[in-house]
Amino acid sequence: MSNIIIAPGKYVQGKGELSKLGGYVEKLGAKPFILVSPSGMKRVKEPITRSFGATPLVFEEFCGECSKKEINRLIEKMGGCDVVIGVGGGKILDTVKAVAYYAKKPVVIVPTIASTDAPCSALSVIYTDEGVFEEYLFLPANPNLVLVDTDVVAAAPARLLVSGMGDALATYFEARAVKASDSGTCAGGKATNAAISLAKLCYDTLIENGLRAKLAVERHVCTKAVENIIEANTFLSGIGFESGGLAAAHAVYNGLTVLEASHQFYHGEKVAFGTLVQLVLEDAPTEEIEEVVDFCLDVDLPVCLEDIGIIDPKPEDIMAVAEATCVPSETIHSMPFEVTADKVYAAIMGADALGRFYKGK
Repeated sequence: MSNIIIAPGKYVQGKGELSKLGGYVEKLGAKPFILVSPSGMKRVKEPITRSFGATPLVFEEFCGECSKKEINRLIEKMGGCDVVIGVGGGKILDTVKAVAYYAKKPVVIVPTIASTDAPCSALSVIYTDEGVFEEYLFLPANPNLVLVDTDVVAAAPARLLVSGMGDALATYFEARAVKASDSGTCAGGKATNAAISLAKLCYDTLIENGLRAKLAVERHVCTKAVENIIEANTFLSGIGFESGGLAAAHAVYNGLTVLEASHQFYHGEKVAFGTLVQLVLEDAPTEEIEEVVDFCLDVDLPVCLEDIGIIDPKPEDIMAVAEATCVPSETIHSMPFEVTADKVYAAIMGADALGRFYKGK
């Protein structure tokens, strides 16, 4: 199997970039179809429209879930549009990537938050209409353009930036496991040294800048630390997970979706706990686990089941999570050893106990 690394056609990050969107998109199409959340429409419609000048635009509101039903609805709404733009969070971005793929149109990604590593990837995570994980849709190409306006991202609630740190936290540990098992990646090959290096840089950036970025965004300012974390959450984690590989942390996240109590928490928040579960599962050194837990506590990421809404968990519920985590198609089987539902159950309970211990110190 070949070593492969993939990336978006162009990645743009900086202050005020939303006002330049039209100039970037004109090279891709003449009639954009723009998907935005109802709340986002009030904030971004005017500056986006102004950036396109006289270009005709079709805006559509997102229904809230990246499901097959929503994807099909949007394809029917496109009409004669020749480029698809998604403005918002991870589920909107995954949805427009799927819509553009089926409609055979170029796609532009404009994240307004840095809460996941979805923007740069050739992947859409599909859920049922009720929000339960259904499948990964692997796409033949990454987005044509990813544009990040750091002023917009820094203005979002700090919890969203922190959630992105939780998603990014898994990147290096999953890539490391995939490399150790010599497994394939979402890029369709094996990990390159470049992808592993970007994954490690992602982790190092989080540890160095995470707390300072959280504190700055809580005060509604965009410092260099914020810029660094936006790049780590969006680009470094995006390339790192896709071309470095996924393993246990994201599989645990998918397993957790079977418990409705966890649905109120963000993707990255649950991935952060999944990262701790992976470290317990692979019996990582105590020093490494402590560094991860300390980071999570500093920036307010979950370290135990209670932190993701699962209070007094019943053994049968956690076993249901473990079994969903271990279905044959899941990425947990990229770990460098055999994984069973019993092992995952033990790792979840062990991680929960560790998190509770460190929170109580």
